Amino acid sequence: MAKVSDVSAFWRTLKIANYRNYMAGNFSSQFGMWVQRIAIQWLTWQLTHSPTWLGIIAFADFFPNIVMAPLAGALTDRLNWLPSIRLYMWISGAISLTMAGLVLNGAMTMELLLALVVLNGTAMAFNYPVRLSIIHALVPHGALTSAIGINALGFNIARIGGPAAAGFIILQWGVGQAFAFTALTDILFVAALYTISLAPRGERRERRALRHIPGEIMEGFRYARSHPGIGPLLMILLATTLFARPFNDLFAGFADDVFGRGAEGLAWLTGMLGVGAFTGSIFLARRNSIQGLTRMLVAAVLVFAIALIGFTATDIFWFACICTALAGLAVVTIGVAEQTLLQTAVDSNMRGRILSLYTMIARGFPSIGALVMGFIASFVGLRAPVMGGAVLCLVLWLWARRRQARMAEILEVPPRQG
Repeated sequence: MAKVSDVSAFWRTLKIANYRNYMAGNFSSQFGMWVQRIAIQWLTWQLTHSPTWLGIIAFADFFPNIVMAPLAGALTDRLNWLPSIRLYMWISGAISLTMAGLVLNGAMTMELLLALVVLNGTAMAFNYPVRLSIIHALVPHGALTSAIGINALGFNIARIGGPAAAGFIILQWGVGQAFAFTALTDILFVAALYTISLAPRGERRERRALRHIPGEIMEGFRYARSHPGIGPLLMILLATTLFARPFNDLFAGFADDVFGRGAEGLAWLTGMLGVGAFTGSIFLARRNSIQGLTRMLVAAVLVFAIALIGFTATDIFWFACICTALAGLAVVTIGVAEQTLLQTAVDSNMRGRILSLYTMIARGFPSIGALVMGFIASFVGLRAPVMGGAVLCLVLWLWARRRQARMAEILEVPPRQG
């Protein structure tokens, strides 16, 4: 019997030409996304020197995902995936080129930047459900966990390397060139997509009148709510993203006021979160089976809660860094396990709608949680809201632990057609 986790699973997955080509382009796009995110932050500060505007721009990037995700999921279940991703990436690249042109010509204003960020966030809201759905069509069932793990690994590498590259590009050439670089990475992704051919299961789409879309959106919500495995999965994701994951948005306050380490402390906390996420991604990319993922998911909720309790209860900085790394490992484990189990258990004609709910929760709700956690912290201090989130995670773990066996029975299913 093959081991659940081994190095060969990682390389076997990358030997699949469709997946390897997709990941090369996808990594390029993710790297460029992080370059652009830093460039937007720096440009916002240059134009306004206002922390309020920084918050508005950050929220504008993610809010369209909350609003548009249900519609995006319904369209994903209707459209052909490859042409859809190409279209969305062309739109994203055009927006980046527009930003570059406005900056280089000295015509950028804060209002134009806000509008372009909202447009790009909207394009990404439609893009992400398709990007997640297509992975299922690129690899065989047994390689799905490894494929999603490699995708998470690439994301975490981009999250580390992208900001560093952004700093270099901005310092050497300027913000406009950083936007141009992002447009180039989007074009490279489109080029990679033209080297991919999908099996028929990835290109089947039913043609129905547009008037059915609202009903299809509601059908997706009803399916998620009534499914005995998918419903609890989304509940776990929702609770952790709202009550626990936003703790890193308070790092600046913890680094300065709690640990007295200033900007250096912020860099350490952020870096250790990335180290934990990177480590978890490597481990998950080596898995060649979905068996045991439900148990791993539930255990990660417990690890997350304990890590947050340790982080808020200590005044010892190095111990807080260890807790942060554990939290990063738990976050990526929850994300990869959730996505793999959803991909495996969902009916193929519901895949886009369910994965759009995943992206809506995973990408959009942390910003809401951060707003709430920051508001509470302004009255009761930094530690209390994070500790409260940790306690809620413990309650969530107890709830999930009682349902773990039943969830595993439903979610860790054998391969299905479609």
